[in-house]
Amino acid sequence: MTVPIWAWAAVLGVILLMLAVDLFAHRKAHVVGVREALTWSAVWVALGVAFGAVVWWVWGAELAGQYFAGYVIEKSLAVDNVFVFAIIFGYFAVPREHQHRILFYGVIGALVFRAVFIAAGSALLASFAWILYVFGAFLVLTGIRMALHRSETVDYDRNVVLRVFRRLVPSTDVHHGKKFLVREAGRWVATPLLAVLVLIEVTDVVFAVDSIPAIFAVTQEPFLVFTSNAFAILGLRALYFLLADLMHRFVYLKLGLALVLVWVGVKMLLLEIWKIPTALSLGVVGLILATAVAASLLKTRNVPVEGKTR
Repeated sequence: MTVPIWAWAAVLGVILLMLAVDLFAHRKAHVVGVREALTWSAVWVALGVAFGAVVWWVWGAELAGQYFAGYVIEKSLAVDNVFVFAIIFGYFAVPREHQHRILFYGVIGALVFRAVFIAAGSALLASFAWILYVFGAFLVLTGIRMALHRSETVDYDRNVVLRVFRRLVPSTDVHHGKKFLVREAGRWVATPLLAVLVLIEVTDVVFAVDSIPAIFAVTQEPFLVFTSNAFAILGLRALYFLLADLMHRFVYLKLGLALVLVWVGVKMLLLEIWKIPTALSLGVVGLILATAVAASLLKTRNVPVEGKTR
């Protein structure tokens, strides 16, 4: 796959433009409602699908299939990010009107970290083809670990990152609107929002370690790896506000995501025996996720939501 420099520049330009549009649209702190989140989710998904259509038109169906497979995998794994974001925001009692701002910076950090990981992964694959099998084994083990420990909760009082942050940076437990730093008693101190942002960025790194090897299972083209990641991540904020209040209903989704990781890991390990077609790989991922969502909604159909019984 030959990608000219101008194509890379055009994609980066579109990403920066959409980030600017999103920032302008949310320049005033406010609570993002379901309708607004649904609208923005539709915009981001339409953008991702439109880019896939461009790939199909320019490079053909096979590479477009690889892009869409990577996009679906990254979009599904992003749901796991949403689980963690909801826990972090709840733990620090972050006001809903300030959550979008934190997630905006988190998405920028995620794009940077993913670009670094993709560049490193591509360099490793170019030098050591066998690294794919290391990625595959890592994903299988990660999926198994996720399935076995999906019900565990994180105690942020004992979180190493947070403890180091508080030791190194003077902090206050009091929120000061949207500010990350304030002056107290003549010195600058970090507000809870800065601690949350640090945790969000660290979470982005952790999830990149899982997701980047996963996408290399469906394509080794750096352009497709980056773009499928970027367009999936751009919709992460809207996805959070769309699903945050429904997290308690997706009881089997974590298991579904674990099975997706195991599947793509097995796909990598079978490369020399059977190169699983992209369409089949995408179909299996879709079936796993659809089953997990349907089973979750069926299981929790009578769970009270906002004081009502469904």
